[in-house]
Amino acid sequence: MGAGQQAILVVDDEPSSVSLLRITLGLEHTVYPATSGEAALALLAEKDDIAVAIVDQRMPGMSGTEFIRRTIEPYPNLVRIILTGYTDLDSLIEAINAGRVYRYLTKPWNKDDLLVAVRQGLEVHRLAMDNLRLQEELRAANAQLQRENIHLRREVKGRYRFDEIVGTSPALRRTLRLLDRVVRTDASVLICGETGTGKELIARAIHYNGARADKPLLCLNCGDFNSETLSSELFGHRRGSFTGAIEDRPGLLKAADGGTLFLDEIGDAPESVQTRLLRVLDNGEVRPVGEDRPSYVDVRLIAATNRDLEAEVRAKRFRKDLYFRLNVITIAVPPLRERREDIPLLVSHILERLNGSREKKVLGISAEALAMLSSHAFEGNVRELENIIERAFALADPGTHLTPQLLPESVTGGGDAEPAAGDGLLRSSVERFEQQLIRDVLAQHNGNQTQAAAALGLSRRSLIDKLQKYGLR
Repeated sequence: MGAGQQAILVVDDEPSSVSLLRITLGLEHTVYPATSGEAALALLAEKDDIAVAIVDQRMPGMSGTEFIRRTIEPYPNLVRIILTGYTDLDSLIEAINAGRVYRYLTKPWNKDDLLVAVRQGLEVHRLAMDNLRLQEELRAANAQLQRENIHLRREVKGRYRFDEIVGTSPALRRTLRLLDRVVRTDASVLICGETGTGKELIARAIHYNGARADKPLLCLNCGDFNSETLSSELFGHRRGSFTGAIEDRPGLLKAADGGTLFLDEIGDAPESVQTRLLRVLDNGEVRPVGEDRPSYVDVRLIAATNRDLEAEVRAKRFRKDLYFRLNVITIAVPPLRERREDIPLLVSHILERLNGSREKKVLGISAEALAMLSSHAFEGNVRELENIIERAFALADPGTHLTPQLLPESVTGGGDAEPAAGDGLLRSSVERFEQQLIRDVLAQHNGNQTQAAAALGLSRRSLIDKLQKYGLR
């Protein structure tokens, strides 16, 4: 309610007093008069713009005190000013004790005192209404955040289902079979694989398909910090425990309590941090930097590395006891060169995701471009493939296919290429991609072959031939 909408209720059993109040206040404010408590209650029920009530204490029937008492619950933000023409202290105390009396004025009242009390009362009411509005906005914002949080949790769970780990190669199927068993346990997991193979994707799939899915999953790359900073990030610190520690910090282990902590590049963790991590795995003990007493957490640890940790143990750069505690279950993520037959499916999956998240759409990838990708070395693994497809997607015209001209020279020039394992594998990969593409386009057009053929850039006869070739009819 704005200041211009605020009205004043005057309640007095003496008509002359009511008239004088109306004349005094009516030049600046809307004034509603009442000569009894009953009439005043009726006006409050009828008018929703009353902000201040000026009430005579001594009235026949319903007293000012009783009127105040009856307005507290239904009109909690009404600002109440008591008028009294008596020096009866007990009566005044009774009115004030009735609750929420903003101010009292004695009769005969002073005009300036009255105007000041009314203006201040209106400001108090305005602030109260602003506060209510802000509280309601805050409740609405919190409710929206809660809905968004629930939505994001569902989205994350959906995003990290096993079917987001794309591929049908024997190497990947072995990994997925082990992964299916791992999610049913609460054991520590060590994920091994080259950079870019998707180790974090595996960790997220374990968390979001396991019993801790509704609890936090926090991730940290151990190679990004020095020893002191890494200790602080993991275990927290007390204020003043080192230079720059200006406040207490709980640390990721505490923040992930009940959930999962994923430590990427665990082989880069310094020995002092390794020792402290061992205590976490042994009994859940967490001791912040600068803290004398430990606290305890229930956290599942998933670690990942692109190093040979056994060799690191032999070189005494990694603690043997920590290695054995982390290595309860080892998941090896195969490099892309060992699962080349998955490249067409990965390309299709990446394009589907890009088409779904960008305004521009592309129809797919040409067989020639796919053949070049299938013979590429991919030292950066799936991450490199994603970058290549995203780059080509950005350069492609809407409604076209990705062609060799859109691929980087490292793919088309052949300087970094590694020959595919025979023409049979390449042909199989291309045909597998073509089958999936035909299925996807048919599904998009509800099985309409004419429309699907047009979208694929084929004649209807050519599409029918391919359907027969692949047994898709």
